[in-house]
Amino acid sequence: MANHKSSLKRIRQDKAKSLHNKYYAKTMRNAVRKLRSITDKDEAVKQYPTVQKMLDKLAKTNIIHKNKAANLKSGLCKHIASLG
Repeated sequence: MANHKSSLKRIRQDKAKSLHNKYYAKTMRNAVRKLRSITDKDEAVKQYPTVQKMLDKLAKTNIIHKNKAANLKSGLCKHIASLG
């Protein structure tokens, strides 16, 4: 267990930040999953910009890696293109 006041504070802060990051990462995963399950192309095209914006914001704040965001966006574009 930590003895210093600053390290105890750091533990409290890390717990709060971890919870915050976990919430947004889970929300992002659900949004991607929902978009992948859409079979109507018009609906998917309409939904894509919101998911893209979410991925870019999470990559900018280092909740997910920028390459992961790029890979997800690329995969979603392929999925939307394959819909007919």
